[in-house]
Amino acid sequence: MMNITIYDVAREANVSMATVSRVVNGNPNVKPATRKKVLDVIDRLEYRPNAVARGLASKKTTTVGVIIPDISSIFYAELARGIEDIATMYKYNIILSNSDQNLNKELHLLNTMLGKQVDGIVFMGGNITDAHIDEFKRSPVPIVLAGTIEQTGAVPSVNIDYRKAAFDAVTSFIEQGHDKIAFAVGPLHNAINHDHKLAGYKEAFEKAGIALNDDFIIEGDDTYDSGIEAWEKLSELAVKPTAVLAGNDEMALGIMHGAQDQGLSIPNDLEVISSDDTRLTLMVRPQLSSIVQPLYDIGAVAMRLLTKLMNKEEVEDQTVVLPHRIDLRGSTKQ
Repeated sequence: MMNITIYDVAREANVSMATVSRVVNGNPNVKPATRKKVLDVIDRLEYRPNAVARGLASKKTTTVGVIIPDISSIFYAELARGIEDIATMYKYNIILSNSDQNLNKELHLLNTMLGKQVDGIVFMGGNITDAHIDEFKRSPVPIVLAGTIEQTGAVPSVNIDYRKAAFDAVTSFIEQGHDKIAFAVGPLHNAINHDHKLAGYKEAFEKAGIALNDDFIIEGDDTYDSGIEAWEKLSELAVKPTAVLAGNDEMALGIMHGAQDQGLSIPNDLEVISSDDTRLTLMVRPQLSSIVQPLYDIGAVAMRLLTKLMNKEEVEDQTVVLPHRIDLRGSTKQ
């Protein structure tokens, strides 16, 4: 079956192509009887407007690219859901791609998205390099970072205050009498992990006047298995921690299970606070205390910010910092 065009609809309905276009685009300046006649023909011929052609004419494709490290991750899936819902609200379509936090793949995907004539891009990644920033600056369309830090503030972004969040979590341990507090986190080349979370962890010790034990800082890769490995390393120390701040939920679960496998009681022998508050925190027993990141909101606000930039609306602050809190559950005594 040949593709039905706007010309075919206009000829069949005995109207101009401009009239068909107005009907398709919801223009109110069409008589009800004419609108019904055109819609009946569209339905009978099963006409579907050509989004590419419309994009070429309007210079807009109403399509947004979303580059995400791993859609199978609950953390990024919740962010993506917020992006998708707001995109749908503002009638944008989404092209979603996984980057695997690989620099070359991230840069390739950026250019691929631009080649598809997207109107804007939401980017999520672990480590923003000079190469990223160069590509962002060259982009002809707006780019917004979600759950991702770019140190200069030159690229619009939506995050929480990760440093303050880590500081608050460690301080809550200290206030309960802990001074042997470990920190297990993902790759330290990630700016959020090193420059914010680790900095907040150290700041809490400094403010409390407690000496920092570098052996308590364990670098992993954000996975459940690396959480188990982190606890194995910590449990082999001569002086063992009595509390752990984990950089994300999967590592936190690995730490808890590793400790429980050794016969320790959570929270009586070891207290644990995580950093993401995905659904995983409620699926484990005891339930996991966590820094609460409003993941859905980070995605939703990032997409809303992008819509403003794409439509050249006024934006007061391109660096958005959303509030966080700490929910204490069964993995802590408080």
